[in-house]
Amino acid sequence: MRNHTPWWKWLIIAVVIVPGAFYALPNLFGDDPGIQLRGARGGTLSTAEFSQIETALVAGGIPPRSAVLDDRGIRLRFDSLDEQLRARDLLEGTLNDSYTVALTLLPAAPTWITDIGALPMYLGLDLRGGVHFLLEVDMDNAVHRAEERYVSDLRSALREGKVRYRSIKREPNGGLSIVLRDSEQADDTARIVRRELPGLLLDDSQGAEGVLLAQLSDEEKQNLSKFALEQNITALRNRIDELGVAEPVVQRQGDRRIVVQLPGVQDTARAKRILGRTATLEIMLVDEEHSLDAALGGKVPPGSRVYRFRDSQPILLKKRVVYSGDNIVDAAASIDTQSGGPIVSITLDAVGARINQKVTGDNVGKRMAVVYIEMKSTVKTDAEGRPIKNAAGNAIRTKQRLEEVITAPVIRDQLGKRFQIEGLDSVNEARDLALLLRAGSLAAPVDIIEERTVGPSLGKANIDQGFTSVIIGFVLVLIFMAVYYRVFGLFANLALALNLVLIVAVLSMFQATLTLPGVAGIVLTVGMAVDANVLIFERIREELRNGNSPQASIHVGYERALSTIIDANVTTLIAAIVLFNFGTGPIKGFAVTLSIGILTSMFTAILLTRALANLIYGGRRVSRLAI
Repeated sequence: MRNHTPWWKWLIIAVVIVPGAFYALPNLFGDDPGIQLRGARGGTLSTAEFSQIETALVAGGIPPRSAVLDDRGIRLRFDSLDEQLRARDLLEGTLNDSYTVALTLLPAAPTWITDIGALPMYLGLDLRGGVHFLLEVDMDNAVHRAEERYVSDLRSALREGKVRYRSIKREPNGGLSIVLRDSEQADDTARIVRRELPGLLLDDSQGAEGVLLAQLSDEEKQNLSKFALEQNITALRNRIDELGVAEPVVQRQGDRRIVVQLPGVQDTARAKRILGRTATLEIMLVDEEHSLDAALGGKVPPGSRVYRFRDSQPILLKKRVVYSGDNIVDAAASIDTQSGGPIVSITLDAVGARINQKVTGDNVGKRMAVVYIEMKSTVKTDAEGRPIKNAAGNAIRTKQRLEEVITAPVIRDQLGKRFQIEGLDSVNEARDLALLLRAGSLAAPVDIIEERTVGPSLGKANIDQGFTSVIIGFVLVLIFMAVYYRVFGLFANLALALNLVLIVAVLSMFQATLTLPGVAGIVLTVGMAVDANVLIFERIREELRNGNSPQASIHVGYERALSTIIDANVTTLIAAIVLFNFGTGPIKGFAVTLSIGILTSMFTAILLTRALANLIYGGRRVSRLAI
């Protein structure tokens, strides 16, 4: 009996191993510090802009090692981190706000490799360094906003239904109260509310007294919670895109929390500032019909409210919001050519433009204020500065709504879809405000309840330790297999080495992110990869002890061990799939590398080692096997 591997199986082995080795190759070259420039709204950059940027860097004494212009923007490569940071400062000071300048790491593989599409795998936060945030969405604020909207909707619905009311307001402890002028209209009011606003649960027990109470239904609150979470995730992703982070992680955790991981981020302070802020704008008319002094003395008109400029100067504004940040579709920071101060140019959507045109046209000569609104969250501390915690052990936070008037210019002419905001303190503030407005406002404020920063040095230490663990495990398995199974052990060792190459190749081809748990999955795979070979080799030895010929023992060993190998690996693969579906970030990373390792180890253990055994022993008469 002769064991023979047909040509088509050798072809399959070659088709898998050769591309696998090629796609794994870029991971040997590491990364270079770089800068990525993009259009502020993701637009492509021209060759003229490319030449301008190159010229500015050369003139500043920081020529890049290489510069590439493609549909993703401009990528600049430098020799050191110091050059990278100096170039970033130079570009931010030279370019206007129509560009996004982001620090990044660029693969150092030769261009002939990367041009074909072979790129290194991404490294996760724990390997590359960066920042991890756990954000909690303020759902109470989302409900509060919804109740404020329902106040306006109730007024409109009752006016259309010819129902006269004294007041409709939100109660301090939640819920809405409707006070009617005529208690006999209570039934009509209840019918209108149930028909027009099904999201409200109405309590008409005091209808005879002309008072109706309404609460948001549980279903409406759940929908609000879901919407706020999804909208916040979308807005946070947009903000991260503006920061230029590669392979960020933004995912939901539970009912009100969001995990944000930004691998490779070097300016963590700005990342925290941008993600945590809930900045928006509200445009209001200045109340010039009533006395500001009287309002400051406590006699505030019913439809107005006292606000303050940044320098604490008071101003009386009408409560009615003309339009808000929700109507803003674009914002760009620049320098005013006349005053030399920073400005933000705003572009409105169709609804905002129509409102802006009508209101400014009707109020030429009057003043219109731009109110900046931001929710801030701070941890309560005791007299010694230590955080005060609740019964659950979480720090107690206090929320503060910051409202300040940026500017209140006189309306000189009718405005349309574009206008400018002046009165900002610095160019950096103008840039951050423009970024927040472009990315979209958050549906509800978020609190950063956990923050972890992983420095590049710690990430490098993790890589070194993970690499060391893989090498130690790999070498020990190689030694054991070579000593115990001799020539067949060498077959298994070659298969094990190619198995590692294929795992790295698959991660690189799909641009998956390798994390520290993923490294653990690879280490586990190294041990599991030889299990199949151990089963096969022991079966061959058993056949030899039973008196079978070497060729028959090889054939029977591979054939009869196949079902056991498949059963063992499929059950592990099922467990890995379950971990991936129900686990979170780190567990998913472990499950991914484990799944890939199982599939590649089955290929190398079953197909490759049998082909090698047939190559060495199959074409000749053999009296004994080195096993």
